[in-house]
Order: sequence, then structure tokens, then C-alpha cells
Amino acid sequence: MAKEKTTIQDIADALGISRNTASKALNGNSNIPEETRNKVLKKAIELKYKQFALMDSHAILPKTTGNIALLTANLPNTSSHFGSKLISGLEKHISSHGYNLSFHIVREVNLTSLSLPKNLDASNVDGIICIELFDLDYSTLITNLGIPTVFIDCNATIYFSEFKADLLLMENQHSSYFLTKKLIETGYQSFGFVGDYNHCLSFYERWMGFNHALTVSGIHLDPRQCLIGEDSNFSNHYWIEEQLKKMTILPSVFICANDFIAVTLMKVLKDMNISVPDNVAISGFDNGPETSIVDPPLTSVHIYSNEMGIKAAEMLLSRISNPKQPYQITHITTKPLFRESTPINFG
Repeated sequence: MAKEKTTIQDIADALGISRNTASKALNGNSNIPEETRNKVLKKAIELKYKQFALMDSHAILPKTTGNIALLTANLPNTSSHFGSKLISGLEKHISSHGYNLSFHIVREVNLTSLSLPKNLDASNVDGIICIELFDLDYSTLITNLGIPTVFIDCNATIYFSEFKADLLLMENQHSSYFLTKKLIETGYQSFGFVGDYNHCLSFYERWMGFNHALTVSGIHLDPRQCLIGEDSNFSNHYWIEEQLKKMTILPSVFICANDFIAVTLMKVLKDMNISVPDNVAISGFDNGPETSIVDPPLTSVHIYSNEMGIKAAEMLLSRISNPKQPYQITHITTKPLFRESTPINFG
């Protein structure tokens, strides 16, 4: 007599749960707890129920819980910051794979003493995401924990061959090159860079793209037409005004490291009765909401923040499942957007 096939009721009886619960678990009902779902799947494999009959009884099932720690020295506090949408995409993807995402602020005292945030228990963390964390010594502290880690941007001076973590960036260099080159082709002849290109790797890549465009076009960069200093200076209107007053002549275009710097610069120029774009054109980077609100609307580079968050989650989950794979350095494409702050004719 042929052996009777396993039924859902057999699985339910073996686990001491209702047939309805077992059925919902097998069909992926989101209302069933992960722990219950995993028990049902494991029993289905063991009893060789239908499509599970050919699976190994030792097959790896989704973990019931997992903890991902997000570390940042500058948690985005406005919806306009590119990191806000990035974190949203990251959190949704992490959660859909059964992981909890916790937030940990790296304060100045942590950076100075090279200590972890008090609310971070490294022994209970499966993976780490670092965003807005650019201190080189602190980055080394994190990578030396031996926990799968993805950095979203990083220190400008890291050596990739020694960096024991995966790295995700928005594409910076080529988009900065394209934007600058297009402005050169439309007739702009002198350029200045505004920002601390050593602040992070993204800023440095934007600086490199900007310089490359000038070099291939035969344009000499006059350092006296650049505003390059500590990153904190660029929120100081007085400092920016003083630097502008030192310039004997303004460049025809200021290429700014991000939108925040560009908008701040526009406000200072307005206070100095210098017209944008009549006297000097300006571009930013990030394409935050403020780019379409300022007058004139700001030329910028769009970052696909939500998609970057999803990609960061995918990279980390891949690292968790395969810790010995080669480290990845991944760029997500960006898109230059020309607006009225840099009048341009594509004809």
C-alpha cells in the first residue's frame, strides 16, 4: 500500500498548532510571526510536504530575528537631506528580510576616545551600516570589529586595498565632469570650486571630476577664485563673505560641493548685491527640495537616494551571508540637472 501524502493537517498536528495557522505560514501570510513561519517550513521539509519534499532537511531558513546597527556622526534631521530617503529605502529592505534597524549616534566624545556609542552592543549585531561617518581612525575601529559592514561614503583618504568593508557611493566624478564640461562648452571661461574636498570621498570625487573637465578643456584653475576650507566654515556667512571680498575678480561659475553650500553662497552673494546668474553662475549637488525653491532655481545633480538605501541593504545582506567574498566598491548613477542658476544653451 502506497504511503499517504503529507497534508497541512499533519504539519499542524506535529507542531501543535491549528491547520489554519500552518496554511497561512506556508503561503507567506504576513500576519504570521517569523518564528512560527520558520517552524512550519522546517517541519514541511522534514515531512516532505509537496514542493518541500526535495529540500535538504538541514536547509538554511530565514533567521527569526536579526539586528543591523546604523552608525552616524550626523543623523539627517531634515527631509531635504539625501540621507533621509536613503535611510527609508534601507530600513524597508532590511525589515523585509527579518532584520531590525537600530540607530546609534557617534558623538564627539566617541570620536575622541575611539569608543562605541553606549547604546550599541556589538556582540548582538549582525551587520553595520555607516553613513556620514568620515573620521579615518573611527572608521578603522568599526572595520576592526569583524562585523559585516557597509559604508555609505567614507573618509577621502582611505586605501581601498586596506579598507575591510564594502563601500557604496553615489556617482560623483563623471557627473561633476559632465556638468562642468557642458558649462565650458556653452561659453563659461573661468571656474571656482566651493567646498572642502577633503571632507569625504564624495566631495573629493566631485573635485576630481571638476578638475578633469578644466584640464581637458585647457582652462587654468586659479586657486584664488576657489573657496576651499574646513567644511564647518561653509555654514558661516561671515567667513564666506570675507573670502569673496578677497577675490579681485569672481569666476564666471562657482561649482559647489553640495546644495547646502550652493544655497548658502547664493544668500551671501545676494546680501553683497552680486546677482546670480548675471554676475556669477552657481551649481550644487544632491538635488534637494531647496534647489527648486531658491531664486533662481539651482543647477544640481540628482541622487537616487531611496535606491541607494536599497542597494546598501542588499550589499550588507550579501556580506552577512558570504563574509569571505571580495569587498565591493559600488557607485549608483546620478543625473545632472541644469536650471536657471547656470543659463545654458544645448542647441
